[in-house]
This record gives sequence, C-alpha cells and structure tokens, in this order.
Amino acid sequence: MNRARGETEVEIDGVRHRLCLTLGALADLETAFGCATLTELQARLRQLSAHEMKRVLEILLVGDATAAPLSDVSPAEAARAIGEAFHAALG
Repeated sequence: MNRARGETEVEIDGVRHRLCLTLGALADLETAFGCATLTELQARLRQLSAHEMKRVLEILLVGDATAAPLSDVSPAEAARAIGEAFHAALG
C-alpha cells in the first residue's frame, strides 16, 4: 500500500484490498452519480445508499474488483475505507 499515492485498504473476508482515488476514479464517480462538478459529487457522496456505497468501492478498488465479494464488507468498514481513500488523495 502506498499512502503517498493516496491508497488505503479495506478488509473483505480476512483479505486486504487496496483502494485508490485517482482522477479516473473521480471521473467514473461523477458519471455514476450524474454529477457535473466535484462540488456536486461531494454533496452526492454524503447520502449514499448501500448499493451506491458498493459502487463507490468497486470504482476505488485497485486491480480486479470482481475478486472481492463486496457484499461481505460491513457498512462501517466500507464507509471508513471510502473516507480514508478521499482523505488520502485530497487531504
């Protein structure tokens, strides 16, 4: 894991997976949530459903997202990992 690059981790079934917020991931998130600006995306991310939180994780996962059963991630762990990915990249 490379924190200088903005990477963080989420644990799924005892296996650690890397998450990273990249420019491409931001563009994918804007598209997924129909946002035209980062300000709109920021506001939209504050009110995610469970399905949407899973989508954010899929976008932020580094490597093969299909290898991780995202339905097994606890809501608290998902929220923590997403927050850390944004904090690492933007903070």
